[in-house]
Amino acid sequence: MPARRPAKNACVLPPLGMDASSLCSDTRHYLFHTLGAEEETGSKKDLYTALSMSLRDRLVERWKKTHKKVMEEKGKRTFYLSLEFLLGRTMGNALLNLGLEEAAGAALEQEHRQLTDIIETEPDAGLGNGGLGRLAACFLDSCASLGLPVTGYGIRYSYGMFRQEIRAGEQVEEPDHWLKNGYPWELKRPERVRHIHFFGRSDVYKDAQGKLHHRWVDTHDVLAVPYDIPIPGYRNEVVNTLRLWRAASTDIFDLGEFNAGAYPEAVAAKNNAEHISMVLYPNDSSENGKELRLRQQYFLASASLQDVMADWVAVHGENFTHFAEHHCFQLNDTHPSCAVPELMRLLMDEHGLDWDSAWKITSHTMAYTNHTLLPEALERWPVRLFRQLLPRLLEIIFEINGRFLQEVARRAPGDNALLQRLSIIEENGEQMVRMAHLAVVGSFSVNGVAALHTELLCDELFADFHKLWPQKFNNKTNGVTPRRWLQWANPALRELLTEQIGPDWKNDLDHLKALAPFAEDATFRKRWDAVRQINKARLARLVLEQTGVHFIPGAMLDTQVKRIHEYKRQLLNALHVIHLYDRIKRGEGSEVTPRNVLFAGKAAPGYFMAKRIIKLINNIANVVNHDADTAGRLRVCFLPDYRVSLMEQICAATDLSEQISTAGKEASGTGNMKFMMNGALTIGTLDGANIEIRDAVGPEHFFLFGLNAQEVSQLRGNYHPEVYLQADHDLQRVMDLLHSGYFNAFEPGIFDPIMHTLNNPHDPWMVLADFTSYKLKQQEAAALWRDQTEWQRLSILNSAASGVFSSDRTIREYNADIWHLKPLVMTP
Repeated sequence: MPARRPAKNACVLPPLGMDASSLCSDTRHYLFHTLGAEEETGSKKDLYTALSMSLRDRLVERWKKTHKKVMEEKGKRTFYLSLEFLLGRTMGNALLNLGLEEAAGAALEQEHRQLTDIIETEPDAGLGNGGLGRLAACFLDSCASLGLPVTGYGIRYSYGMFRQEIRAGEQVEEPDHWLKNGYPWELKRPERVRHIHFFGRSDVYKDAQGKLHHRWVDTHDVLAVPYDIPIPGYRNEVVNTLRLWRAASTDIFDLGEFNAGAYPEAVAAKNNAEHISMVLYPNDSSENGKELRLRQQYFLASASLQDVMADWVAVHGENFTHFAEHHCFQLNDTHPSCAVPELMRLLMDEHGLDWDSAWKITSHTMAYTNHTLLPEALERWPVRLFRQLLPRLLEIIFEINGRFLQEVARRAPGDNALLQRLSIIEENGEQMVRMAHLAVVGSFSVNGVAALHTELLCDELFADFHKLWPQKFNNKTNGVTPRRWLQWANPALRELLTEQIGPDWKNDLDHLKALAPFAEDATFRKRWDAVRQINKARLARLVLEQTGVHFIPGAMLDTQVKRIHEYKRQLLNALHVIHLYDRIKRGEGSEVTPRNVLFAGKAAPGYFMAKRIIKLINNIANVVNHDADTAGRLRVCFLPDYRVSLMEQICAATDLSEQISTAGKEASGTGNMKFMMNGALTIGTLDGANIEIRDAVGPEHFFLFGLNAQEVSQLRGNYHPEVYLQADHDLQRVMDLLHSGYFNAFEPGIFDPIMHTLNNPHDPWMVLADFTSYKLKQQEAAALWRDQTEWQRLSILNSAASGVFSSDRTIREYNADIWHLKPLVMTP
């Protein structure tokens, strides 16, 4: 809506100062007048909150101007729907993008505090559990930095995935109540609450003209309460919005039941409603878990679409003729696929459009990003659950499917097998709704997130859809924001780069190419190495503080940090650690290059094998680190509670980046990009974005090993682990150590499931097939490490070649090919 003009005598506030003195004054105001702290006794937490509120004021100034600009230009907008936004800490990003890092440091010095200490006070926002959510956060940063009018929509989870502790080598999950001390970056918007329907039934009625309509009646409603977080662009005055929905009951509690003494029953409805936004991604192994997961997905889709449509109706009334020209809904993976039938429902049931008009709008505004090739990760919901929970949506899904299958039948008459493969409703056994199929059918664009991933989508996972609609499919290789993952995570390198090649790389990471010639400069290599030593020392202190493990000074830092999953093959890395340990015990310690091996990552609470792998890694670390023979040669650490703020330190210090998933299983990966950007060398398979990383830096500068995706596919059904065991004496020794119970002397049989998986001819991850190749490439990496001149040269070349993996490049491609937004140009 147009901004209201201030009244004649309205008080017009001057712009807030961007200097240290202004920031200090405002922070002291919040500290003493809002938080009520005593003079000179404000705690770190109070100072963090006060400084956050001062920074938020400056963000809000720019936020309002951005919103006004968007409304004035009346252009197209994109709405990014994602169940995860893994923001990490907000203060550092705000300081960097506003250009206030030095001013904030100076302001805090006046309070006799250090900025780094205050920043450490902030908890990581518990709004995601891995790469999907972090990618969404990177994308929002790039959208704002490129001036694109993009709004993020997600859920405001009260508890994050979980806080991981390691006890006796086992993962223990503790609640992640990240909001317990409040979140000063958000603004509640109670005036924009939305009603979300669940349960009830679908009813048909006639209007005054005798036209049939549907309506969803007898529903149990839940309120979606919005909280807005400002997303600043990099020093361009643009501030976009991330709107997060919190679930609330329509009635706080039943006062009659409360007065009658039925206390639990009185608040049951309130508690049931709030469960939707209580915990990120509940374990869906139980029926209740499945229902809650589906409730979360529909809650996000319905609240967000209602919100967007309310803005449209406020300006255009019930005229939706040009709605599709002004809106695009980007579905971040399959989770928000309910948006397809929900937009149909809103257009038809709430706004009176006929089917064809509603479908034209829906199918021209929805765009779907697929993030996984794993069939078990694609959403499938029982029809009976849909019928109970979302009856009106199920009717629409059946109608979408019926019309779609008619189209397929016209193109391929009599091909019933094709109809079964393409159907949104799976009929084998219990009827299931295939949400990925729904997203493909309802979207005008379907993209993968790396060249190989998109190729496999087109050739395998969605092959039939690709033959039907080849024009829908496109690739958008992922990227990461260089603001957080280079400028903020690695300030020493930031300063060195700016001094050496100038500041232009900060706005366009392609300028890092200018770094390449300096790889041949001995003086620059020494300075490069000095920066890396600073970062490695910082991480070593953190590792010692949190785990008690003393890293070996000057040793290679070999890192694998990511979600614990069998396809990511932390197990292969663990087998190699056992091999190195075995070599040392055989008396070959002098030939083993000193190495610190770092693992981090969380296993889903219900994922037995992943949690067993964590236990194995910790048991191996306990044996290795307490053996005198490994002193100065090998250290192993599992760093608990992996999160964004940890990765900021890890990626800046790592020498060797482990990207060793089974080929054809990783969609893209983004950790591989963060490591490369900061100068790490990569050991990896031809999987996901590894392929493009190898192309960018050059095959000779990448430690490639293992089967490729085609070879993995060909080997499936004819995989015999014993063949690889018999061919490699080192592998035999590793497996013998495991089998003998060497790493579980007082826990007999605990690793039998792992042994069974490794020796199983049906092991889909084919760990033993790649061991020998992996071992040999690790030997190459170790030999190269001993030549520090060459290692530093390649480290510089890796960073110089990383510009293509900026999320700015990715977002430019989304905009050019899918969104078609006009960038905002703001003036200070």
